[in-house]
Amino acid sequence: QVQLVESGGGLVQAGGSLRLSCAASGRTFSSYSMGWFRQAPGKEREFVAGIRSGSSTDYADSVKGRFTISRDNAKTTMYLQMNSLKPEDTAVYYCAATGSYYVRNQSNYAYWGQGTRVTVSS
Repeated sequence: QVQLVESGGGLVQAGGSLRLSCAASGRTFSSYSMGWFRQAPGKEREFVAGIRSGSSTDYADSVKGRFTISRDNAKTTMYLQMNSLKPEDTAVYYCAATGSYYVRNQSNYAYWGQGTRVTVSS
């Protein structure tokens, strides 16, 4: 069982930055692939970024070059550094954990956090 708690969301102006954190419980954090997903109002939840147990990463095209995913296994925490934020990045951001290599597929994830809201004003 893995419990995930996101933090770091808030209101920011376009062009600004935020860093999201995802704190995980459990001693097996390092063995999981982790992902960030987001759901904008009226839209389906979508993949943002993923990081595997070996620290290889994957990004949605919409955030590539602006967002950076990372993990600290000693702190059992994952991060999402978001730079050059745009109004279209406004969404609730969720972290999730999976035992799968395929980090883009939501159905692979067994554990989800409650989400943290990010609002980017124009």
